[in-house]
Amino acid sequence: MGGTAEGVIDSNVYMNGSIPSTNGSIEEKVDELRRLFGKAEGDPLRIVCVGAGAWGSVFAAMLQDAYGSFRDKIQIRIWRRAGRSVDRATAEHLFEVINSREDVLRRLIRRCAYLKYVEGRLGDRILYADEILKDGFCLNMIDTPLCPLKVVTNMQEAVWDADIVINGLPSTETREVFEEISRYWKERISFPVIISLAKGIEAELEPEPRIVTPTQMINRATGIPMENILYLGGPNIASEIYNKEYANARICGAEKWRKPLARFLRQPHFIVWDNGDLVTHEVMGGLKNVYAIGAGMVAALTNESATSKSVYFAHCTSEMIFITHLLAEEPERLAGPLLADTYVTLLKGRNAWYGQKLAKGEINLDMGDSIKGKGMIQGVSAVKAFYELLSQSRLNIVHPNENKHVAPVELCPILQKLYKILILREVSSEGILQALRDQTMNDPRERIEIAQRHAIYRPSLLRK
Repeated sequence: MGGTAEGVIDSNVYMNGSIPSTNGSIEEKVDELRRLFGKAEGDPLRIVCVGAGAWGSVFAAMLQDAYGSFRDKIQIRIWRRAGRSVDRATAEHLFEVINSREDVLRRLIRRCAYLKYVEGRLGDRILYADEILKDGFCLNMIDTPLCPLKVVTNMQEAVWDADIVINGLPSTETREVFEEISRYWKERISFPVIISLAKGIEAELEPEPRIVTPTQMINRATGIPMENILYLGGPNIASEIYNKEYANARICGAEKWRKPLARFLRQPHFIVWDNGDLVTHEVMGGLKNVYAIGAGMVAALTNESATSKSVYFAHCTSEMIFITHLLAEEPERLAGPLLADTYVTLLKGRNAWYGQKLAKGEINLDMGDSIKGKGMIQGVSAVKAFYELLSQSRLNIVHPNENKHVAPVELCPILQKLYKILILREVSSEGILQALRDQTMNDPRERIEIAQRHAIYRPSLLRK
């Protein structure tokens, strides 16, 4: 399992041409984490990213860029399923990208890998997603070449001895894949540490309503204790992060792991802080995808009206705050990276893109929520999960203005409208504007006050 990581071109130059720091601080971070895991000399710290979507691939590539030169101390790999073919149109576009980047072209020629892309463009050869990922091309992000990666398609080989596992899967696939992974960990003496990047939730309605987050899915599937499972999230557009746009994030979970991992993951352009409120951050990660779809619809239907988008932002964030108060007694405030993550997702994420395309009629709901070139649109399943959970009468709260018991979803008109558009398909995308322009809609501040002043916390929603 040891050996050098495939794809390291030059230990002194990153794939994008930048030169890493040589002041020793990078190696010190590796050594600190190795000590924490009790690694002996000659036994590399093994990190594997499970899932090769845009963010998972970029996350693995960032680690490879930063630490890949320390081959004897750390090993970074990524798992993705084998057999996914690249269609002709994508192969032709990939060839254009390669030839537009001299550094990438030279690298492929040097690795004797260029010819297969010529053949793929001509239709003389079928390219596969795992094959091109080894050369640094993520199928969901062809326009942003990454550094070469060590790709593994055999799950057992990828995870059986991993020290750190990065969950780069969609939330809709997390449970199933980690159930498979658990079969390979039965003989382990020590638990690995898992960092989940997934943003989405599932709802269970029986025997009582509850929410299941990706970290809980992993805990249930593997038996790994929650103190070894963390969540990382922030305002991160994958392609921009890899191109070294300044960004920040929070890693949330038990103090034992979150603080040293925050130091390890921090880079000059990617600042990672740590936080103990796993629940709020993970739930917000799912909620922002819900409301991003609506944001995309509003942008498309109003010709990018700044006024309309800001009105939508005020209402959707108040619903998000209200929902988190149902799930946590003292949730983290919607500020800092939490607010920034919401903002950037509403502004540019794939869920906002999906909402825009729906509203413009360029895609339709019959195409499903896995879109070519974009991957899984996790907001669709999250709309269904949050609506069905919050519509349960067993969760009724007292409406302070009407003095009657109502289901929590009754105080979330945007969520209700998104459910009717995306799940029931009763109304068109224009319905989102009807919700915003409803003259009976209350000031969003009132919804926040209900959440903060009244006892709406329902601890049963997050019980195991």
